[in-house]
Amino acid sequence: MGYSGGMNAHTITTDIAILGGGMVGMTLALALAQRGMRVTVLERTSMERQIAPEFDGRVSAIAHGSANIFKALGVWEAMASDAQPILDIRVVDGESPLFLHYDHRAVGAPLGHIVENRVTREALLAAAEQQERLTIIAPANVATVTRDAFRATLSLADGRTITAALLIAADGKRSFLRAQAGIGALESDYKQSGIVCTVAHEHPHHGVAVEKFLPVGPFAMLPMTGNRMSLVWTERTDLAAAILALSDAEFLQELSRRFGDWLGALRVAGPRFSYPLDFLLADRYVDTRLVLVGDAAHGMHPIAGLGVNLGFRDVAVLTDLLEQRFRLGLDLGAADGLEAYERLRRFDVTLMMGVTDGLTRLFSNAVPPVKWARRFGLAAVNQLPPLKKLFMRHAMGILGDLPTLMRDREYDKAA
Repeated sequence: MGYSGGMNAHTITTDIAILGGGMVGMTLALALAQRGMRVTVLERTSMERQIAPEFDGRVSAIAHGSANIFKALGVWEAMASDAQPILDIRVVDGESPLFLHYDHRAVGAPLGHIVENRVTREALLAAAEQQERLTIIAPANVATVTRDAFRATLSLADGRTITAALLIAADGKRSFLRAQAGIGALESDYKQSGIVCTVAHEHPHHGVAVEKFLPVGPFAMLPMTGNRMSLVWTERTDLAAAILALSDAEFLQELSRRFGDWLGALRVAGPRFSYPLDFLLADRYVDTRLVLVGDAAHGMHPIAGLGVNLGFRDVAVLTDLLEQRFRLGLDLGAADGLEAYERLRRFDVTLMMGVTDGLTRLFSNAVPPVKWARRFGLAAVNQLPPLKKLFMRHAMGILGDLPTLMRDREYDKAA
């Protein structure tokens, strides 16, 4: 792997340039490089900072299909010891005795894995360092971007120039490349923030994830390795700052009220973080020699834990399309190939975004008839094993015609 972080005025010619070296961008870069393409990643934050504990305090629920991607890329082995299998999921509306319970035994495999984002970033970077066809420029400050019928060209503030057949935007919800291309987006501010921290507890969690829906939004307890849980506490943005400012004792008291006593004594085991929650769906995912992936194309509420997994599915679909074109010697940035990506991703993403947004609004509604209807709805689904199994397979990312990287032949045979 080529790694560059300093001043060096020259031109780099590459097959694919990816703006954004986060989890989705780096996964895509690794997949394409392993398939023979020359890939250059430009990231505004140094890679050393990206893997620092204070950079990103979140965990991700890595779906079964997404874990298959990491296994296919040879990354999972470095993540596995820090990946906690999700064996059961319990969904409850407030203090209602009615609930929905997903059991991994119904589908013959863990429902997913909880992995700290820092662990995933470290594993991806270590794998990238083994790839000769992969160059990372970080920190990179992009000054100008031009795209025409023949190539995409990026000029960096330090004088370097990158030319590529295809430019991929993996630069997040506030995507510079999406704005530069004039691609609009449907956006909605939930006026909520997600408070995130790690909680140590007395009793083992046995791989059980709990999502409790409170009037302001979901309160999720996600099992981590050891006697630890990752807390994702949704709160009104105007209250989140005040909660973060509480003393450790006051914060733990508020936390315990919502957490309950099922895991015994609690202890906050790390810093607290807060992230704004909003909705974003790009009007389109492609433009001249440009593709949007991950949060640059779609950003959703974490209510169902699916956001990053939609990004990983973008990776798998795009990898299939580009590998086919590369093997045939076709132009990687030609319009017909990009239109195929748009066609394959648009329905899946729009459907999931609509479902997630609907759930967010449904479970944030305290009107009594709505509250009782959703509680009985959870209980009804809980009594229908075939429907529950369908929902579980969908959440695992193993329904439908899967792209190559997401396939799990051993599981398919067992199922």
